Amino acid sequence: MRGEGESPSAEGDGHGDSDDRSRSTPRKPVVVVVEPETPGNVGTIARAMKNFGLSDLKLVDPPELKEDGEAYGFAGHAREDVLPNADKVAFEEVVERYHTVGTTAITGEDDRSHERFPFKTPAELRESLAAVDARTAIVFGREGRGLNNDELSRLDEVCSIPASDDYPVLNLGQAATVLLYELRELTVRETQLPDTAVTRAPESDVERFHEFFGEFLAATGQREHVREKNALLMRRLLGRAHPTEREVHSLLGTFRKANAKLDHADHLAAKYDEPVYPRER
Repeated sequence: MRGEGESPSAEGDGHGDSDDRSRSTPRKPVVVVVEPETPGNVGTIARAMKNFGLSDLKLVDPPELKEDGEAYGFAGHAREDVLPNADKVAFEEVVERYHTVGTTAITGEDDRSHERFPFKTPAELRESLAAVDARTAIVFGREGRGLNNDELSRLDEVCSIPASDDYPVLNLGQAATVLLYELRELTVRETQLPDTAVTRAPESDVERFHEFFGEFLAATGQREHVREKNALLMRRLLGRAHPTEREVHSLLGTFRKANAKLDHADHLAAKYDEPVYPRER
């Protein structure tokens, strides 16, 4: 871990101003932990940073982080870069150099508590940070007490993770993981899963399926009003599902074979004077 004043960049975020101004995507925030009490939580936060494409970790009055201790044990692959390159900084330095976002589990209910109100959820914070280009620091507080009101009053924004009223306080490492996950579109957008939008099957194929399904219902011997209700239920279900062309073709093949078998069964029943599938009464 580097001491105060040892950061390799004049700005402390590894990017020059001219490069950042020309970038089309927002800068990646730095992560600050104020007076962490447990080395393991520092390691967990470093690991979450590594998971979500962040590398600049700053610690205010941290405990000793031994290479054979909890922090490195919990850090995973972040033990190779994020954790050993963490900077030891002063709280004042963070306030002076960054647009700051303080995190808190306990929020103010209205504007009478300015230290903790208004606050943003992680998703709302992602949207606002996406619209600006500024050196930003996400500031986490102590495990047991978080950031106090004096510290929060020095920071520019407040973020809180919605949780149960019965127990709204998350573990420090958990809170960092949840928040950094929500910011992933700003930090690891290029590695995210493909777009989940699908192309709905052609309506002609969907209508063919409904015809096959209608034939299937008729072959089951259900009464007409029951068949009509079930056909409508299937139409509503498929309408909400927005099936792809491949999905509809698979269903068409299944019901085509089912209808053919039912027709064959009726043919054999008539040929050998056997009772057909019993009809509902």
